[in-house]
Amino acid sequence: MALYGGIEAGGTKFVCAVGTGPEDVRREVRFATGTPAESIARSVEFFQEAQADLGPLAAVGIASFGPIDPDPASATFGYVTTTPKPGWANTDFVGQVRRALGVPVGFDTDVNVAALGEHRWGAAQGLNTFIYLTVGTGIGGGAMVNGKLVHGLMHPEMGHIRIPHDRTADPFAGCCSYHGDCLEGLACGPAIAARWGVSATELGPEHPAWDLEADYLANGLVNLMLPVSPQRIVMGGGVMEQEHLFPRIRRRVQELLNGYIQAEAIVHGIDAYIVPPALGNRSGALGAIALAELAAS
Repeated sequence: MALYGGIEAGGTKFVCAVGTGPEDVRREVRFATGTPAESIARSVEFFQEAQADLGPLAAVGIASFGPIDPDPASATFGYVTTTPKPGWANTDFVGQVRRALGVPVGFDTDVNVAALGEHRWGAAQGLNTFIYLTVGTGIGGGAMVNGKLVHGLMHPEMGHIRIPHDRTADPFAGCCSYHGDCLEGLACGPAIAARWGVSATELGPEHPAWDLEADYLANGLVNLMLPVSPQRIVMGGGVMEQEHLFPRIRRRVQELLNGYIQAEAIVHGIDAYIVPPALGNRSGALGAIALAELAAS
């Protein structure tokens, strides 16, 4: 059986894995994201050692923080492009990995790849149109429509949609360095910490932060649901580990829709419509393995 490598390249940590799926991860390493030279070299070294012990890799998949260029026809395919992460702008991520390992390399956003993992092995199995949204250090979204991951001019940037912001109820200006009070600027983990003075993990379930957070996230979901019409929404990331958020978000989504969408999944089945990832925090790394499998085919 062919072996595949996966890299989940996050803004704060890298996860590298070798295997064929959730039940067959043969080797894995996690380390803090450093400079491009450090992080890519460490990833390559991990895969070289794995190949020496386990046999050759058929391909590697990379799930990267962005913005990136995922267009294979582009001259900058495989690059991390205009990211604000220091040192990473205009990094030829795919090229360096491909030259070092000599195998096909798949490349997409971390959230699109997490969506792919959930489609292959997790909460989106059997669906052809769904959204994966991560709420953590930032907010990002991936989507599959009619069985294909969404790309266009570049890739989805769902965290930067604009949502209602009542500055009387919430005077916090937002923390997005580009847009201030976009969805990410109002509802990501750092926004919660800046607004309330403590991290999300230190806020009890009954703290008023959570109704506000649910309102912002529900507004974001409705703005995505109406144009995309997903069959399910999967919500991951560190903030969504606060499981009491899910019922608040579901309830607020129904209130905001106000009966406009009469689909059974919304009216009576919303507990199974807005769900956590079945793969937990492994969606990205496993999705990268699924992406590698596609790159090899």
